[in-house]
Amino acid sequence: MPKFDKIHSVSHRAEDMYALVADVERYPEFLPLCEALKIRSRRDKGNKSLLIADMTVGYKAIRETFTSQVMLDPDNLVIDVKYLDGPFRYLTNVWRFVPTGDTASDVHFHIDYEFRSRMLGMLMGAMFDTAFSKFTTAFEERADKLYA
Repeated sequence: MPKFDKIHSVSHRAEDMYALVADVERYPEFLPLCEALKIRSRRDKGNKSLLIADMTVGYKAIRETFTSQVMLDPDNLVIDVKYLDGPFRYLTNVWRFVPTGDTASDVHFHIDYEFRSRMLGMLMGAMFDTAFSKFTTAFEERADKLYA
């Protein structure tokens, strides 16, 4: 069961990094393996937003779409993702953004998942491991382009 915990220090404000990761509809523009992302629904309650989103990931001839519930909490700079449907047995993903200075922050990235099918896990597992381990870097590179 692959699991990644990474803390990535960046030269961008925590609020800016949060906003970048919260802008899920832009993921296909820069995120490894992400081919499409569609918001099915959005409910706002106070400052928090609850999204239901479909993400399509692909590598070579393999394409899979999965549905997640995404809780956006800008007051606490946390994004909490819960898996709803698709090729996984389970998937949890949490982002936390911690200010470390006026223009710097630590991005805390956690993901834990298991494919439902052993065969799909063998086909996609190593590639997912590599992609997930590069997610924080992909967001930092995107921030460098947007906020530099």
